[in-house]
Amino acid sequence: MTDRHHLLVHGGTFAAVGDGGDISGVRGSSQPDGLFVRDARHLSRWQLTVDGAVPETLSPVADGDTARCVLVPRGGRQEPPAYTLFREQAVADGAFVESLRVTSNRPVPVTVRIAVTADADFTDQFELRSDYRTYVKSGAVRGREVLDDGVEFSYRRGEWLSCTTVTAEPAPDGVEETGTGARRLVWTLELEPHGSAELALRVAARPHGAAREPLVPASPAAATDQLLALEGEFVEGIAFPTGWPELAAACARGLSDLASMQVPATGPDGEELRVPAAGAPWFLTLLGRDALLTSLFALPYRPQLAAATLPALAATQATEVGPDSVAQPGKIVHEVRHGELAHFGQVPYGRYYGSVDATPLFLVLLGAYVEQTGDTALARRLEANARAAIGWMLDHGGLTSRGYLVYRADQGGLANQNWKDSPGAICSADGTRASGPVMAAGAQGYAYDALRRTAQLSRTVWGDEVYAALLEQAAADLRDRFQRDFWMPQHSFPALALDGEGKQVDALASDAGHLLWSGLLDKEYGEKVGRRLVEPDFFSGWGVRTLASGQAAYHPLSYHRGSVWPHDNALITLGLSRYGLHDEARTVAHALVDAATATGHRLPEVLAGYGRDTHGEPVPYPHACVRESRSAAAPLALLTAVGGA
Repeated sequence: MTDRHHLLVHGGTFAAVGDGGDISGVRGSSQPDGLFVRDARHLSRWQLTVDGAVPETLSPVADGDTARCVLVPRGGRQEPPAYTLFREQAVADGAFVESLRVTSNRPVPVTVRIAVTADADFTDQFELRSDYRTYVKSGAVRGREVLDDGVEFSYRRGEWLSCTTVTAEPAPDGVEETGTGARRLVWTLELEPHGSAELALRVAARPHGAAREPLVPASPAAATDQLLALEGEFVEGIAFPTGWPELAAACARGLSDLASMQVPATGPDGEELRVPAAGAPWFLTLLGRDALLTSLFALPYRPQLAAATLPALAATQATEVGPDSVAQPGKIVHEVRHGELAHFGQVPYGRYYGSVDATPLFLVLLGAYVEQTGDTALARRLEANARAAIGWMLDHGGLTSRGYLVYRADQGGLANQNWKDSPGAICSADGTRASGPVMAAGAQGYAYDALRRTAQLSRTVWGDEVYAALLEQAAADLRDRFQRDFWMPQHSFPALALDGEGKQVDALASDAGHLLWSGLLDKEYGEKVGRRLVEPDFFSGWGVRTLASGQAAYHPLSYHRGSVWPHDNALITLGLSRYGLHDEARTVAHALVDAATATGHRLPEVLAGYGRDTHGEPVPYPHACVRESRSAAAPLALLTAVGGA
């Protein structure tokens, strides 16, 4: 991560700590700093001092599920450190635990004064983003209560109440005020010659609306054991390719990350579920599109992700029009947030429906799940939800009135509501942004696949032949329209989108590969597109760029206009394989696996678009999620597409 923050993730909880294990609570950074649960910061300061001074980091925190570092008091060569501090930290659901061991390096007794300054500001994640927005929080009150073995911080605003409890064993000798709202826990330790002393610190976060008290592990080792057991269950039993160890390692790493990023959700009957979060640090929550694609990639290997994601999204499906949240009957949610600002309506993301493609992807996953598992019970249970989703596509979605799925910029939320959702992502080759209602190419492919798969469910599970025939005809009509309106003969390539006037948005973009995955293009067109995607302007050597280089709109460090996205490339690889372009599929798959190998077998959310011919290592995108569920599942999609080749 940038700014030397190290991420610890378990479920809906994450901590970002510095090289020495401290949390400084600074604002305005590109990365969050602190302990976060359900979109709120439950530790904003966690700073260790020894004899009144910040120790020097001898061995900094390294990447991993446990943060370990070695510290010493500051000094010079002529006076070796009197003692060494071994710091170990980990997170669990709603909890942060630390073990601090102080070891004397002297042959005589030593007295050491240890202090940990702690604070919890309960800041909403949206307040920490670098968008210069401020939010009025009238009536908010913070409290601090000294306990026998620590301190409890609280935050109240109307009915909203959050708490963070810090306890220690042995109990601190005192809890001091700092003048800033933080509290300082202090210990005076008497060390025998070459002796050691240990402190165990535990932090329990109780966010507003939490169903139960967190179970705080006894130690970082216990927290790590919990996570390793969960990761082991996710990896166990999958046959990885023995002839391609790099892909096997990327699959194993991705499954481990998916295990650590399961967040709680609720099904239609109130049942408790665990679904894939979108990514850490900013998106450790349910995002419809992300959870659906992650579940699709993992479906042949871990179908339980789909079995949880589908009912969780059915439970949040819109039933009425909500202008602020872009809700419409039958629409699948884009983003679910649990923070204070969402609760009080100061941001629209409590349940936000600004996605044109989550609804068709819901139907695609439902159909694929039944095809993969033979489990028709879920399709019967969610029949009403599936029909409502089809209703949205035909009605509010625009298929009937405009012939395509359409979205309009949302002033309070997202300007673009397809997967390329940054403001300038949908543009012409010269960089001009699309105006008016937008019909994005990729979403039409998802709609086509959704209609066909739902027709199959209607015929084989619901026993409704008339509805099945209607959906199949709608799919065939959509395919004919698309190839007429989107195809650019001068480029032998489909347009990125149509604008509000129906004009082609002519950027050459990777979204065309999604059309291969969906099967929307005729074989002749599909083969042309597939071969075009591996030409040098598109293919960086680490994957297919979101926008082909050479266009005025291209920028290798743009979020959606020249970067390389692993999940985008996974869809492209599946599409290439579908159209029989197996050499091209292997080319993209090997590039992506090479990128994963160069980054510790973990694929980030996005890479810069610089070419492999000039940059021998993949260049990171500066603001990427370090852990992202679609990227974690992408190696599984590659395994499906090309096997162990």
